[in-house]
Amino acid sequence: KLYAERKNAKGFIFNIDNDLQQEFEEKFPYEETPGQIKAILDVKKDMEKSTPMDRLVCGDVGFGKTEVALRAAFKAVQSRKQVAFISPITILTDQHYRVFTRRMEGFHIRVEMLSRFKSHKEQTEILHKLERGEIDIVIGTHRLLQPDVKFKDLGLIIIDEEQRFGVQQKEKLKQLRTEVDVLTMTATPIPRTLNICLHKLRDISTITTPPPGRLPVITEVRKFSMNLIRDVILKELQRAGQVYFLHNRVQTIDSMAQKLSALIPEARFGVTHGKLGSSELEDRIVAFKDHKFDVLVSSAIIENGIDLPNANTLIVNNAERFGLAQLYQLRGRVGRGKTQAYAYFLYHGQRLKLDAKRRLKAIVEASELGSGFQIAMKDLEIRGAGEVLGVRQHGAISVVGIGHFMRMLNKAIEDLESGRLVHEEDAPEQISV
Repeated sequence: KLYAERKNAKGFIFNIDNDLQQEFEEKFPYEETPGQIKAILDVKKDMEKSTPMDRLVCGDVGFGKTEVALRAAFKAVQSRKQVAFISPITILTDQHYRVFTRRMEGFHIRVEMLSRFKSHKEQTEILHKLERGEIDIVIGTHRLLQPDVKFKDLGLIIIDEEQRFGVQQKEKLKQLRTEVDVLTMTATPIPRTLNICLHKLRDISTITTPPPGRLPVITEVRKFSMNLIRDVILKELQRAGQVYFLHNRVQTIDSMAQKLSALIPEARFGVTHGKLGSSELEDRIVAFKDHKFDVLVSSAIIENGIDLPNANTLIVNNAERFGLAQLYQLRGRVGRGKTQAYAYFLYHGQRLKLDAKRRLKAIVEASELGSGFQIAMKDLEIRGAGEVLGVRQHGAISVVGIGHFMRMLNKAIEDLESGRLVHEEDAPEQISV
């Protein structure tokens, strides 16, 4: 019903670009890549149509998806609409907030952030301002999906790293307003999303051109060995770089850091994980950024968007336990600048399970720049496509079949047009196999 309503809804038609838009875009400090230009044009064209936009922009880490979002947000504000930018984790929200504030400077656009970095009092004030229309762009975590968040005139929702949200959260995003424009950005869409896009239920733009001077990350899958870890860390320290050591078990992360510290006394170690308080977590990441540690022993919290150009070696412990898209995202933490980066995926045990083997093989094969889409296709193959309408994000869609779903969608649209709303009880019964 929701997809049908979106398909049939009359959305807001945003104004065509004005001089201010051009001035804003000229302030972009880099040269746009061809993929970026195409994605920007696709998004603008969607915004100027009467049907609400539902576009997925798929592009590798650091390929310039944020600039696409900035231009879309600026365009929305020029039409006096509010923008909600939703990001999965607090640190990433903070990073986006800084970028947006810097880029919007001098254009009288009011940007605010809503996350646990703000006190209760500050959050209440921001909510009042949003409702009164005194904030143009709000950037937040899924705090923005809480029932107390009300907008005066929401026109555009931008979702960052969609694969990090649960299906219920994503459905809530769409239900915020059927006629609102939605722009989703990801490096590796989950199988279900990719499947929906491939069947033309959503529009997709891919940014596959790397920024000039970017080098592919050299990737190796190796059996866990303390000697290898020592050699890899020392090699990075010799060129004055920094290392991420990923250990995704909070219970044992401190003892792992102690072992490494005893193994490599010449290096300085810091530890971060999601159980730390927000200010402590931020302090430790800032300390790593300021090169007070050489090695950051971390949980998978670094997976999304932390951008530290001096960290160019990544070691992932127990790599066989991670999903393919997650491994790909993690690898995107290194190689952000023009320095050659290295990623080592370490596994334990004598034999790997078949799926783990396929995932690790796929990550090594997809070492070219811009392989996010290729990874997502491989993930689709390994995990299955997922229920298009269900809550599970992977599984066998062949049970219902896309043809049957399209028929349901078309019938729902016809019902809406003829004034017959789709009621729960009219929906086709569950198909049992």
